[in-house]
Amino acid sequence: MKKLLTTVALLCAAPSLAAAEGVLQFYNWGDYTNPELLKKFEAETGIKVTVTDYDSNDTALAKIRAGGHGFDMVVPSANYMPIFIDEGLVVELDQSKLSNFGNIAPEWRDVSWDPGRKFSIPWQWGSTGMVVDTDIYKGDINTSAIFLDVPEELKGKINVTPEMNDIVNMAVWYFGGETCSEDPAVLKQARDALIAAKPDWVAMDYGMTERMSNREWGASVYWNGAALRSRINVPSIAYGYPKEGYPLFMDSVTILKDAKNVEEAYKFLDFIMQPENAAMISAFARYGNGISGSAEFMPDDMKDAPEVVIPEEHKAAGHFLELCSPKAQEYITAIWTELMK
Repeated sequence: MKKLLTTVALLCAAPSLAAAEGVLQFYNWGDYTNPELLKKFEAETGIKVTVTDYDSNDTALAKIRAGGHGFDMVVPSANYMPIFIDEGLVVELDQSKLSNFGNIAPEWRDVSWDPGRKFSIPWQWGSTGMVVDTDIYKGDINTSAIFLDVPEELKGKINVTPEMNDIVNMAVWYFGGETCSEDPAVLKQARDALIAAKPDWVAMDYGMTERMSNREWGASVYWNGAALRSRINVPSIAYGYPKEGYPLFMDSVTILKDAKNVEEAYKFLDFIMQPENAAMISAFARYGNGISGSAEFMPDDMKDAPEVVIPEEHKAAGHFLELCSPKAQEYITAIWTELMK
């Protein structure tokens, strides 16, 4: 998740190259793939990688469903992985081809969205929270009130990332509801709060790192890795974990059912499970990775960063987003559609 909309590629991601023989086609979130990682992979294996970016799980899912895309691998988030699996869009992995499979950290090896890691390998994980310039706002940053009941200092200065499931669920949790709620009373409270707060927002945009670093905005609902990158640029920026509830995510790499470069894809999956290579993934986008032993290779400014290592007192409020029931998703979509008018 977690992602500015820039293309990272070693080769031009033109449609004419989409099925190039021997060129691994990687479909990933924008600003999420370390070019140095790909250079190292090519140097060690001779396999070139082309990266094509997307901006949301829905964009990626629609493209893969349509077929004819030419991609070999995709990186769905946890709540979308069951869709890719159930619809037969990805293959069950032959783990005998993955010598580094045992490097997956125990807590990420048997996950609810892919039990036993039969279909996917960890890419990066993190959270959605409050990114606040504490020179502008000195109040409590560990609350969703910052975007649902905007403080005077932040009116007209706060950005809300346009991620439907994150934002609607954060509003639901703020009013005591559960993930994927079907409770009409709680959903109405969430809807009313979002609609009322929107006039106090400056934008619903993905360009947070640059805008916060330039001090154009005072706060944003955004992902933790981008928050860390912003704090490196502006030390007064801090990351808050809403006590009412905040989303956790893990994005994982999987091989597509209609992949043309399958053996190359297996080599890439095995490569990214080496601790030093997993650390390269994290060093670029500034998220955790799920591979044991990678911490020692991490940049020093990540090892104890509060954006990456969730403080103990905030852990309980984190929730992985689930694949909602059709009814719950219909409610979420209806709220979002009205908010985006």
